[in-house]
Amino acid sequence: MNLKEYVSEVQDWPKKGVSFKDITTIMDDGEAYGYATDQIVEFAKEKEVDIVVGPEARGFIIGCPVAYSMGIGFAPVRKAGKLPREVIEYEYDLEYGSNTLTMHKDAIKPGQRVLITDDLLATGGTIVATIKLVEALGGIVAGIAFLIELDYLGGRNLLEGYETVSLISYDA
Repeated sequence: MNLKEYVSEVQDWPKKGVSFKDITTIMDDGEAYGYATDQIVEFAKEKEVDIVVGPEARGFIIGCPVAYSMGIGFAPVRKAGKLPREVIEYEYDLEYGSNTLTMHKDAIKPGQRVLITDDLLATGGTIVATIKLVEALGGIVAGIAFLIELDYLGGRNLLEGYETVSLISYDA
């Protein structure tokens, strides 16, 4: 199945000059969403993962059905102030400012093999922050899976040394 056929491109959104890749048209097609989920499940099985982790909110959309299909847990990564129990934090720089991601301190047990999922790999900042959180808790990042990768933004360069898969790629 060619998943690229199911992605809607919205020109000039959220701002002029951007060609936004809308994954909701994959999600609202049961066959395409199931196929995408199954592809990531196969990758996760090869990596023998124990738990899936995803940053809000679209990492949840990709990771939760994968975790469910595998009969394993899912641990959310959220912005500061959104998780109710004790958390660890990781602050990282954005183009204009910074952001902080958090994860429950007990979400990952030392030695657990983790699959990190998200909808899109662009510049890689959010995923690097997620990796830092997982590793700070003693987890082993066994793999990272994306629905879409924007090759021209170079995010994969930050993920050297990590097994990474993207189901759809876009060049410049």
